[in-house]
Amino acid sequence: MSAGGDFGNPLRKFKLVFLGEQSVGKTSLITRFMYDSFDNTYQVNGSLFIFSKASSLQIRLQLWDTAGQERFRSLIPSYIRDSAAAVVVYDITNVNSFQQTTKWIDDVRTERGSDVIIMLVGNKTDLADKRQVSIEEGERKAKELNVMFIETSAKAGYNVKQLFRRVAAALPGMESTQDKSREDMIDIKLEKPQEQPVSEGGCSC
Repeated sequence: MSAGGDFGNPLRKFKLVFLGEQSVGKTSLITRFMYDSFDNTYQVNGSLFIFSKASSLQIRLQLWDTAGQERFRSLIPSYIRDSAAAVVVYDITNVNSFQQTTKWIDDVRTERGSDVIIMLVGNKTDLADKRQVSIEEGERKAKELNVMFIETSAKAGYNVKQLFRRVAAALPGMESTQDKSREDMIDIKLEKPQEQPVSEGGCSC
């Protein structure tokens, strides 16, 4: 009998890299998801455990945040090289950041060919009054480039869990046979960071 019991294979690891122009919200999306907070002052690379009820498969998803590296484009291929999925983020209030996503997606395809999951993400829907890129434009580009698409707000927490669930549902081996809502079949358990933030202001002054 295999050591993994019903799970068969040992835990599979997948690398998920976040790409996009500066200040589109890459770090904010990760921190909103992992810590349920909105804080874009630091860079975070995290790790998730994902379990699919549909396929009884457990995987680990490693998140790579490229924030701060945008200017050093020569470093980016090394981030992409062994990634299973890429999340390419733009700011819906910044049309240039949207136009640049084509270049980021090209970079991913150059390194990984078609053997990669790509999710195009229009972030900052909380700033809808300043919107420069319509949801239809985002959907059209995703269709043209044959990638997945979602709009999010890291600030409001809108669609952030769905973003990760949809990427996880598309990973190799996570497919369920007929289920239309695969993302609902995905459970995600966060690996707790070493130091938990202090929840109460424990000041003894």
